[in-house]
Amino acid sequence: MNLDLSPRIKLGLAAAAIALTAGGAGYGIATFSHDQAADPGADASRKILYWYDPMVPSQHFDKPGKSPFMDMQLVPKYADEGQSEAGVTIDPARTQSLGLRVVEARMGSLGSSITATGTIDFNQRDVAIVQARASGFVQRVYSRAPGDVIGAGAPLADLLVPEWAGAQAEYLAVRRTGDAALTRAARQRLALLGIPSSTIAAVERGGRPNNVITVSAPTGGVIKTLGVRAGMTVAAGQTLAEINGLGTVWLNAAVPEAVAGQLKSGQPVQATLTAFPGQTLSGRVSAILPDVQADSRTLSVRIELPNRGGRLKPGMFATVSFGGSAQTALLVPSEALIRTGKRTLVMLALDKGRYQPAEVQTGRESANDTEILAGLREGEKIVASGQFLIDSEASLSGVEARPIGGRAPTAAAKPVNGPALYETVGRIEQITPRSVTFSHEPVPALGWPAMTMTFRLLDPTITRGLKTGDRVRFDFDQPPTGPTVRRMTRMGADR
Repeated sequence: MNLDLSPRIKLGLAAAAIALTAGGAGYGIATFSHDQAADPGADASRKILYWYDPMVPSQHFDKPGKSPFMDMQLVPKYADEGQSEAGVTIDPARTQSLGLRVVEARMGSLGSSITATGTIDFNQRDVAIVQARASGFVQRVYSRAPGDVIGAGAPLADLLVPEWAGAQAEYLAVRRTGDAALTRAARQRLALLGIPSSTIAAVERGGRPNNVITVSAPTGGVIKTLGVRAGMTVAAGQTLAEINGLGTVWLNAAVPEAVAGQLKSGQPVQATLTAFPGQTLSGRVSAILPDVQADSRTLSVRIELPNRGGRLKPGMFATVSFGGSAQTALLVPSEALIRTGKRTLVMLALDKGRYQPAEVQTGRESANDTEILAGLREGEKIVASGQFLIDSEASLSGVEARPIGGRAPTAAAKPVNGPALYETVGRIEQITPRSVTFSHEPVPALGWPAMTMTFRLLDPTITRGLKTGDRVRFDFDQPPTGPTVRRMTRMGADR
């Protein structure tokens, strides 16, 4: 069909065609620009396997865009990120931003340093019991009371002993006869009645009976008990007083059961007392008591200390340091250890920017160092700061830990046992029995920016001693139920 269109109509149709063409081209340009801007960090020269949300790394997407889980862009997973060598490779620029610190495993001297608390107590081996040697009556009590500190020979009470008067009179009568054998027998009878030799000598000198005896302290110390009062009747063998010497005292220290095996009798000890700041007392372990306190899981370790001038008072509080001979051991900083609950790892710093977890067996700890019994060699480099972030990256990449006594596979086929942990710093905004809300710093390993976020809390004891407003360093993992706090430590005021 032929249509004879006027010039005006032809001009209108041409304009419409141009507009449609321009609109289509504009839509295509807009769409292309949107795809390119979806992930500014994507490298067009590298092949992308899939896209994922760092908070839910197990969920894969075939194109970029916004994460359905969090308000953030999806992250690309490149095909060349698989490693042909052991470990996971971290971009050097990224390691600088993570603030990684690498140290060497070194041989060093590890002393037996155990610190415990203790209290001063009486030396129970230095106790004197004062008893009545015969039945009698208390004529006089000297001014004494429990808790008084007295010297040796201090008088306690005067006792009237009637039966001693007759025996002494008989002795004097026999003595006047001049018969030596009878005199010796009569004198022996006085001693068997319990009359002190000093009293017998006084009777011989004075020539008359003395039936009043002064009971004195056989040793110096503190009066623990005093059971004698004026006018009372006492029986033979009755305890009148108990005196505890103060020449030496016991320091009883409560040592945790877990480290008690490192102690032995005769081990040197240094003690500082709250009452005498700046002064150090030296002693040795005299006994390790055989029973364990069930409530505190501690053993009592007894140290005997000299008490010059009686300065050390029972009940005083002390801090005890158990020294020992230093031993050579392979040492790493304690902060470099990654404790998963099932095993302990360190992060090896290999060449070419590669990092690999290695399982280790730890021993004693002293100050800021931990002894490595197996799994590491002298001179090997490990990450001492930021290792939790690299461990998370290794878990995402499926890198296996080097086992103790063996070599790890060069390429991993399955993820490391246990959940990946991530580390960051934040301020506590709210604490509940089941959750903690933080205003935390960025988490580079996950691509998270700084934000305020609520984390699940499986163990409420993690927050013990913490409160809203505290600045803490915490580790968390990402089970299907959501980010969950595993460890948390308050940071110092200088941090």
